Amino acid sequence: MEIAVTFLAGMAAMAVLFAFAQRFMGFQAQKPQDYAGQEPRFDLRQHLSGPMTCEGVIYGPMGRVSSRFTADMEGRWDGNKGVLAEHFRYDSGTVQDREWRLSIGNDGRIRAEADDLVGHGQGTAEGSALQLRYTIRLPESAGGHALDVTDWLYLVDDKTIVNRSQFRKFGIKVAELVATMRKVDP
Repeated sequence: MEIAVTFLAGMAAMAVLFAFAQRFMGFQAQKPQDYAGQEPRFDLRQHLSGPMTCEGVIYGPMGRVSSRFTADMEGRWDGNKGVLAEHFRYDSGTVQDREWRLSIGNDGRIRAEADDLVGHGQGTAEGSALQLRYTIRLPESAGGHALDVTDWLYLVDDKTIVNRSQFRKFGIKVAELVATMRKVDP
């Protein structure tokens, strides 16, 4: 009995330590303020405007690549309101069209809407980075699950953005996406 109690106490301590590390030392610990003052400054109206190309991979829950994709994107802005149209081609042969509807508030906060979101997303750009949080509903062909997503877009230069996203269900990471977005010269 004493061994079982010691084992359970050790497991509980490890769970608390793991949760602490995830919260304060990992991907989830980043804050937009961590990138304040960094150059170049991320401006959605400039950096998500015009034609872009994208290449990326999606990692499954075990950390292995589960999908690869390319995409053509086109951003259009009218003042503080914009649309980012995306046309994805996955290695499975699947094609997906998505459209983000973005708006920038007077306080600089970003509101994001898309047909596959549950509600809307909220974000902040600070320095050379942008964070966006939202809940996405996967298509029925992928299980129809609602996943909590944290997107980070890191501006490399005026033409290149690196996107890293984590997808979570009940707080547990189930997928991760890494992609590069590049402006296409007209």
